[in-house]
Amino acid sequence: MADRTKQHLVIYKNATKTFEGEVGEKTVAITGLDAGTVVAEGDYQVAWSDGTNESDKVDVPAFTVNSAETKPEVVSNVTATPTDDGANVTGE
Repeated sequence: MADRTKQHLVIYKNATKTFEGEVGEKTVAITGLDAGTVVAEGDYQVAWSDGTNESDKVDVPAFTVNSAETKPEVVSNVTATPTDDGANVTGE
């Protein structure tokens, strides 16, 4: 496996660099999309970069941004019942 300690991932959309990961990391985030956005395979491409040279670009697989419905509701009716060393917290 290649040594990636001095490289980072770069994301392109329509041939424009849009996101860059941290050097030495094997992940990069695509952010700023609305909930429920459907992204087709190839809408984004990813490549390794050492800051000067880049690998060939590879299509990012299709994905759908999580919608608000996938996020649990905010906890309500929170109560705290004291114990000898803290509290038991409940919520709905």
